[in-house]
Amino acid sequence: MKTFKIGVITDSFLLPFESALAKAAEVGAQGIQLYVVNGEMKYDTFDDEKVARVRGLLEKYGLEISAICSDFGGHGFERADENAWKVPASKAAADLAVKLGTKVVTTHIGVVPEDKNDILKADKECEAYKNMLSACREIGEYAASLGVTFAVETGPEPAARLKVLLDDVNSKGFGVNMDPANLVMCAGDDPVAAVHILKDYIVHTHAKDGKGFIIDPRKVYTFFAEGGIEDLRLSDYFLEVPLGEGNVPFNEYLKALEDIGYDGYLTIERECGADPYADILMAVGFLKSKMGE
Repeated sequence: MKTFKIGVITDSFLLPFESALAKAAEVGAQGIQLYVVNGEMKYDTFDDEKVARVRGLLEKYGLEISAICSDFGGHGFERADENAWKVPASKAAADLAVKLGTKVVTTHIGVVPEDKNDILKADKECEAYKNMLSACREIGEYAASLGVTFAVETGPEPAARLKVLLDDVNSKGFGVNMDPANLVMCAGDDPVAAVHILKDYIVHTHAKDGKGFIIDPRKVYTFFAEGGIEDLRLSDYFLEVPLGEGNVPFNEYLKALEDIGYDGYLTIERECGADPYADILMAVGFLKSKMGE
């Protein structure tokens, strides 16, 4: 099995940034994903001094940034009025990515409508696709000019439907952040088949596992928009579990990534568990065992 680099989302440790970096190095990660939407690392709080400080800390702990996350919430880019600020904010995140030395920005774009050409659908459904496509094209063009890729996180829709949108966007600045658990939990999709469907677009991955109970992506992502991951209603729809305990077939999934020539990170994302450090340490060990380390 190919040896992939392992990353971790620093916010998953529930610690201040530098403490999280120390823990990431301690568990054996090679990189980190940085959440820049709010909090200590919010994208618009970075000046040259802060950029230099973060880069210095990364060097101190022997880490690199696998990606930054600029998921601005709500329903992604479905609404033109929200895109008026989300598109410029996304461009600012791309600028920050360059300054911090990474070429990947992950995001959610909303739930891609089932059929962009179905005239029987409500006008707002067709409008949502147009708004999403317009925003993605503008962001993708800007990102490509910087050598950056905006990576759409999988999950709100099956991989085949996401590929339709990505083909329509047709930009080197737009790709995929493959999250196999989201596909299982929210879309009821096969993550192994999804790797092959999206093979031309995958630039980053999340290492996460889970089980899906009720497949209703729009309702799930509405819950996220309203209450975040803590929303109790989400437990009726899916359950996130430690790596290897859910419905993601990791042997086949990692082999599929190897088969398509993926050479990026497996970035651990843990949003549950009473002991984040122990969860993440176990996840690192699980991935290393799968890769024969």
